[in-house]
Amino acid sequence: MRERYFHQYGATVKGLSQHHGVDARDFMDDVHNVDYRVLEPDAELAALIARLPGRRIVFTNGGGGHGQRALKALGLDAHFERVFDMEDAGFIPKPEPAAYERLIAACGLDPREAVLVEDTLKNLEPAHALGFETVLVGAVHPEPRPAYLDHHFSDVKAYLRDYLAAA
Repeated sequence: MRERYFHQYGATVKGLSQHHGVDARDFMDDVHNVDYRVLEPDAELAALIARLPGRRIVFTNGGGGHGQRALKALGLDAHFERVFDMEDAGFIPKPEPAAYERLIAACGLDPREAVLVEDTLKNLEPAHALGFETVLVGAVHPEPRPAYLDHHFSDVKAYLRDYLAAA
């Protein structure tokens, strides 16, 4: 059921809320009540992020404070202005276009001047349609490469190194 709802709705919580009356906030609080001690600060990643120009915002389908706790555990919280999660999006998950529209409105973004870095390919299509430059990070490179994918890197540090070298 989790997989089916995740693929059908973009987030398990949406299917559970819609079909089973599960309280979305309670679910997000519970499912993200995890041990963050398994995460370790990454000094190189922090240094790369600190060198980025402009605003830095985390856009996640997580909720219940998960993004904030993960950033803190990774030692990255000081480098981000905001976490915009699915709760902020009114429980509308990526890749639904309304989630991106809410992000843009809430954060005052101009997508034509923004980059969206993602680990899920399908979440890049609506971002690209709105004008974001899109970056997929992860080991799997989609072939054929979809038109909405601007860049692909094996991991986020590889992307940041490349971006900063070109800047």
